[in-house]
Amino acid sequence: MSDAAQPRPKLDLVVLDCPDALALGRFYAQVLGWDVEDGSDADFTTLAPTGGGLTTDSPDGRTSLGFQRIDDWVEPTWPGGSHPQQVHLDLWVPDIDAAEPAVVAAGARVHQHQPSKDGSFRVYLDPVGHPFCLISG
Repeated sequence: MSDAAQPRPKLDLVVLDCPDALALGRFYAQVLGWDVEDGSDADFTTLAPTGGGLTTDSPDGRTSLGFQRIDDWVEPTWPGGSHPQQVHLDLWVPDIDAAEPAVVAAGARVHQHQPSKDGSFRVYLDPVGHPFCLISG
């Protein structure tokens, strides 16, 4: 049997740990222009691309974001530190300078460490400290 005949998994949901799933979900919904799905709460929140209508049994390649509350949440440290980032999101924008005011207004902080040599990305922290980047180019 060839590999082509084997069903391949589809990435459905990327889940970030946090202290309040609904609060962090609302932050990313504002930044991305996505919708908080019905039934979301402080323990688990799911976003759907606007007009995307995800279903749990057939994602059709429509990857989304989820957020789950963790009782003993510890903010990641980056770069390095005792609680380094485990994952981060790269969000593409046509112009980083033009996009920055909206993500900051939503609650992001510009990180003091900016490793990009050519300005093709800028590092931010979400409201609970997850690093994420706006990328362009």
